[in-house]
Amino acid sequence: MVRYCLWPLGATAMGNVRARKDTGKLFFDFQYQGKRCREQTKLDDTPANRKRMKIVLNKIEAEITLGSFQYWDYFPDSPRAKELHELKQLGKKVFTDTPLFKSFAEVWVNEMQAQWRLSHKEGVELNLRKYIYPRFGDKEVGRITKAEILAFRSDLTKVTKKQSDKPLSASRINHIILPLRMILNEAANRYDFSSPYHGIKSLRVPKTDVLPFAIEEVQKIINTVRPDFRNYYIVRFFTGMRTSEIHGLQWKFIDFERRQILVRQALVLGGLTYTKNDGSFRTIDMSQIVYDALKEQHKVTNKQSDFVFCTREGSPLNSNNVCNRVWQPLLRHLGLTARRPYQTRHTAATLWLAAGEAPEWIARQMGHTTTEMLFRVYSRYVPNLTRQDGSAFERLLKNHMQIASTK
Repeated sequence: MVRYCLWPLGATAMGNVRARKDTGKLFFDFQYQGKRCREQTKLDDTPANRKRMKIVLNKIEAEITLGSFQYWDYFPDSPRAKELHELKQLGKKVFTDTPLFKSFAEVWVNEMQAQWRLSHKEGVELNLRKYIYPRFGDKEVGRITKAEILAFRSDLTKVTKKQSDKPLSASRINHIILPLRMILNEAANRYDFSSPYHGIKSLRVPKTDVLPFAIEEVQKIINTVRPDFRNYYIVRFFTGMRTSEIHGLQWKFIDFERRQILVRQALVLGGLTYTKNDGSFRTIDMSQIVYDALKEQHKVTNKQSDFVFCTREGSPLNSNNVCNRVWQPLLRHLGLTARRPYQTRHTAATLWLAAGEAPEWIARQMGHTTTEMLFRVYSRYVPNLTRQDGSAFERLLKNHMQIASTK
């Protein structure tokens, strides 16, 4: 590759993919650290090659915005990459008043991880590594300013997701920046300085409606889904179990005599762990349709695996595989609006409400400690509630659900 870097000729804010007039080969043209940088490739000027390079350029610009761009990761043989790396090494400062942010953050993570679920720990470490360390890692924790935090958050709003051109949501940005707030506040307490995060409020997150399925749609899904997943979706739709809960469900937690499902664990990142919270540690009453589905499933997987729903090898199901290979293709086939699998949980709640079940009973089934969330999330689905034991739901299913025979 031929590479060269020029001082800026003008205010070129956005990079571009261009072609050399003499060779017709494509090259990157972008701004970095106040300089205009051009990195030549051997690719011919075709629409497909331009599209490929534009995707890479978008990623480069996103990383520049976040402060995480490493020139040598993209252009390892570039003289400019070597120059920048040497300058960075020379420019590092060692502070003694308070530790560097990264050093303190590593201590904080080590202290906190005992009270975290594995998935939460990995999420925190990912946000630190991908977003926060590149911006604040080499800064003294006591010298980070409020203006720098606000600028960092503002830059996050300009970052787009990998698989689309959509910007990061307010909820995602709040999630990314949460460890920064917690670390700075803890450091302020330990080293006796005023936290720069004081007075910074989280970004406002727009409310979103739940998108439950109508019972007629549920019937279509169950009658159309491939036979080896029919029982799985019956249990999902009519128990309100979360994906992690149903994938971590083992036969030892199925009580056929009392017709109960004991939710005692969840499958997260391939490992069994405690439920999401104390309220999620619960007992679910089986309706007849769920009882029959689990009895049928017992014949299939009981001798094969400890898990109620498993692969042919007996291992627990992978959430991404089920979503991408079963769930989403099925919705497309039926012409139904694409939705996350989590909507099966919302569907269970709305069907119970539509049947007239008591909100206290529904809250227990869902794992909510009070009915407050039930009314806040599903208020428009609440009719006159009089039943208390699940019998109204049984009548609803008998009147509307006709499950096709698998024989």
